[in-house]
Amino acid sequence: MSEIPDPFREPRRQSGVLGLPTDRELIPMILRHEEVRRAAKDWKTFSSDAPYRVPIPSEEHLRSVRQLPIETDPPEHSEYRDLVEPFFLRARQPEFIARIEAIVDKLLTEALGRDRIEVLAELALPLQSRGLTVLLGVPVEEAERFIRWGVHVFHGEQGMSKAADLERYLEEQFDRAAIDPGDDFYGLLTRARFRGRPLTRPEMLGFANLMFAGGRDTVIHSLACAIGYLAEHPESLAELRADPGRIVLASEEFFRVFMPLTQIGRVCPVDTDVHGIPVKPGDRASLCWASANLDETVFPEADAIRLDRRPNPHVSFGFGDHLCLGAAHARTLMRVLLGLICRRVGRIELVSKVDRIEHTAAYDRPLGYESLVVRMLPPERVRS
Repeated sequence: MSEIPDPFREPRRQSGVLGLPTDRELIPMILRHEEVRRAAKDWKTFSSDAPYRVPIPSEEHLRSVRQLPIETDPPEHSEYRDLVEPFFLRARQPEFIARIEAIVDKLLTEALGRDRIEVLAELALPLQSRGLTVLLGVPVEEAERFIRWGVHVFHGEQGMSKAADLERYLEEQFDRAAIDPGDDFYGLLTRARFRGRPLTRPEMLGFANLMFAGGRDTVIHSLACAIGYLAEHPESLAELRADPGRIVLASEEFFRVFMPLTQIGRVCPVDTDVHGIPVKPGDRASLCWASANLDETVFPEADAIRLDRRPNPHVSFGFGDHLCLGAAHARTLMRVLLGLICRRVGRIELVSKVDRIEHTAAYDRPLGYESLVVRMLPPERVRS
């Protein structure tokens, strides 16, 4: 077990809220598990009908479309979601899982054949990118463009140019699908009808933009952190290898503790009081998923990683109507990766790491790695 840094512990215990100052407003972060889940379901008080402002910080300067269905409220949200949810749930099907296994198997063969690998760029990013082609239903060669965007599409020095490239790429895909709509994600949206009419191009772009932005660095972060943990805790890898039945539980624990998205914004349509912090109409509150996942009133030994934790009601994929559409895909990637590591890798040795820290005016929180270099050894080399 390993202690998890928790910058929200004291405010969560004392008041249940932490004020995050921004240039535009003071955002009260809701910290307790029960209250985060309650707010997530109360869309009339904490609305997602706020284009560009659900992410914190806001993304007005990074994209030109409303992300769908996440930036809507019921009943529109449910109707938008119903258009694409069956497509995302294909990630549970055996043939889908088999294709992901082939991708992971090839990446591990490459890793085992080298002296060392940088996990984010050479394993997690290619896995997420190639896995995304399976989810989208497009040729795997498309992943090379996704890989060139790097870990963070919307962030870093080239964030705006990469975001613009993403929008151009998506326009190209929908232009192609308009001429010949196939069975891929773009064809699905081209054929879809919302309330009896075809989707508009901005609506199609809104779905696709979320597909790339929402499931990119989040998945990469969780996969890399799981590998980093196993490198620093070889006993945990040995335990998983001895009992592969724990992989599902271990995956959920990794998602709980390596929560890539600290918080998500909600706009308050009316005057609202959040534990003594007033929120004016049109200003935001936030649901702090990372704090809720460490709430000691819900998770015994919340600051410890327990790979056999059960129950594990984490909120890493959201809660309520806005439960993450990509959850099944992320779970498949994590479970397949852990399963094949247990079968093919004898030991993971940490060579070097550079931690990534989220710095804000209210808290500093570890967010995985800027760089993680490891050496993967096959079982026969470990025995020798």
